[in-house]
Amino acid sequence: MTKLQAMIPDFTEAELDTVETLLQQRFRREIQLHRADADLRLGTDPHELTECATLFFRERGCNFAIFKTGFSEYRCQFFYNPSDQYGTGHAHYNDLTECVAALLQTQADHERDTRGVASGTTGENLL
Repeated sequence: MTKLQAMIPDFTEAELDTVETLLQQRFRREIQLHRADADLRLGTDPHELTECATLFFRERGCNFAIFKTGFSEYRCQFFYNPSDQYGTGHAHYNDLTECVAALLQTQADHERDTRGVASGTTGENLL
């Protein structure tokens, strides 16, 4: 365990409540959160991975991950498969509510932008 890993706490009950509340507001039903750990590159050494507490859930064919990277530091991403991953455009957040809200909004925008685009459709067909 690196010194950085020893400093990263797990999600608190208050943080879990925050995430659950935001998910309830977005999806209008209870979403099952799964606790996990993920190895992330947090420092400058590209070979050093840090184990971070992670919240994972799947909804509407999409996987979501929220990573706790410090005492009040977070990252997030959503993905449909391992080779199709998306972020919010921000490397990290200091506020969990802002992190989760950005994650949900970015995914909703992505879903809206790609809805109805079928295989073989070209830009000309979308105009």
